[in-house]
Amino acid sequence: MSDDFMLDTDDLERRMEGALANLRTEFASLRTGRASASMLEPVQVDAYGQMTPINQVGTVNVPEPRMVTINVWDKGLVGKVEKAIRESGLGINPQLNGTIIMLPIPELNEERRRELTKVAAQYAEHARVAVRNVRRDGMDQIKKAKADGMSEDDQKLWEQEVQDMTNKYIKRIDDQLETKQGEIMQV
Repeated sequence: MSDDFMLDTDDLERRMEGALANLRTEFASLRTGRASASMLEPVQVDAYGQMTPINQVGTVNVPEPRMVTINVWDKGLVGKVEKAIRESGLGINPQLNGTIIMLPIPELNEERRRELTKVAAQYAEHARVAVRNVRRDGMDQIKKAKADGMSEDDQKLWEQEVQDMTNKYIKRIDDQLETKQGEIMQV
């Protein structure tokens, strides 16, 4: 490979890994019919004048497979936490019990499961697009180096390395999608 050109493959890999991490976060927010504390991660509460993650205003527990509880530390925030959950789009109806908010997780029907698999597929496609954008950036750097005098053999080697990295991350995204869709469709 050319001595004067070094593609920052670590940067490309870090950016592709970021797309994968973002996909995991989005998948965690999808309900699979089982209770999970991670399903509340995207929910933000207007606490003390700023948006705060729910786990920073109370203790989130999963006492049983179909129940999540939040023990809100400040009594004044109970209403705001309840409102944030209702407006989050999770489709869960909170029940108050003093400073404890109980979230019963309803069974998913077949139609809702199919909708969720489509949403999961959309999240995966966004991740694939992000990985392909990183690939395009790498290829653009290689083309620029080619214009600056890189040999055609070196260009092919670098392009193959970027393509191999892209294929590896696309496969990981596809594998995670298949796993998530299996979880969603499991009754």
